[in-house]
Amino acid sequence: MQRWLRAIPATTLAVIAACGGGPNTPPPLRQISKTYSFTIAPDQAPPHARDDIHYSIQIFDRKTRQPIENGEGQLFASNGQGAKTWDGMVYGPEMGTYHAKLNFVIPGTWAVAIRFRRDSLLPLERIDWMQDVINERPSAIP
Repeated sequence: MQRWLRAIPATTLAVIAACGGGPNTPPPLRQISKTYSFTIAPDQAPPHARDDIHYSIQIFDRKTRQPIENGEGQLFASNGQGAKTWDGMVYGPEMGTYHAKLNFVIPGTWAVAIRFRRDSLLPLERIDWMQDVINERPSAIP
């Protein structure tokens, strides 16, 4: 009976860790396209205007769940006032993971998207989502 009671805290911690990135990391966004499955993890959410937001994007084949290596893509966003931001996705050291950075210049609601393909012989596939951006952080310089 005591062994069972000792296992509860460890199991609870394992479940909590599996649900998200932890207390300081926002949970990832999951999206699918015709061919790919995306897991998009920003380093902060909601992002602050004028901060560099780093994204780690894991991309898998939707049918086989195999990681996609050395593909090509772009992360980009725009808002209703015509502001835009974009960055090319760079393949990282982690299997099937790409990295990109956005800087939202003003707060508000932004349309964010990814264009991606496994190689240049295949068509680009696109996923889209909406992102709220909050006010910029106060300056540390008086």
